[in-house]
Amino acid sequence: MTKPNIGLDGNARKSVAAALNNVLADTYTLYMKTHAYHWNVTGPNFHSLHVMFEEQYREMWAALDELAERVRALGVFAPTSGKAFAELTTIESADKEPPAAGDMVKNLLADHETLIRRAREALETASEAEDVASEDLLTQRIQTHEKTAWMLRATTE
Repeated sequence: MTKPNIGLDGNARKSVAAALNNVLADTYTLYMKTHAYHWNVTGPNFHSLHVMFEEQYREMWAALDELAERVRALGVFAPTSGKAFAELTTIESADKEPPAAGDMVKNLLADHETLIRRAREALETASEAEDVASEDLLTQRIQTHEKTAWMLRATTE
């Protein structure tokens, strides 16, 4: 495969891609957890949480492709297995037994905040590399996860 000639040296491309792969792994793990919660939520707030979780996991599903394609545009491979994602993620996968609805919301809130912090680290890496395309993508991801965290936080009050 020909190396990209996009104005970023090889070390910059690799460091940004590694940071993006971390965000990708966290997003994938959070996507799976949110989808599992969507399936398994119960209780008096079932309908509103079921719908909210679906909106969240659908948004993350689309984001996964954007993140992986940016990694590929940098000339690096995205993770290709559950094991690879598990090695890169900082987010715990869903419990074997579904928690109560309120705990689902608290867990997802904590996970989105974790992902925001990880995306900010990746944004700093992209900024240092002067990779404006990755900066733009990460800024959008941070905004989306901050809004989601706000909505989850509002649900717990």
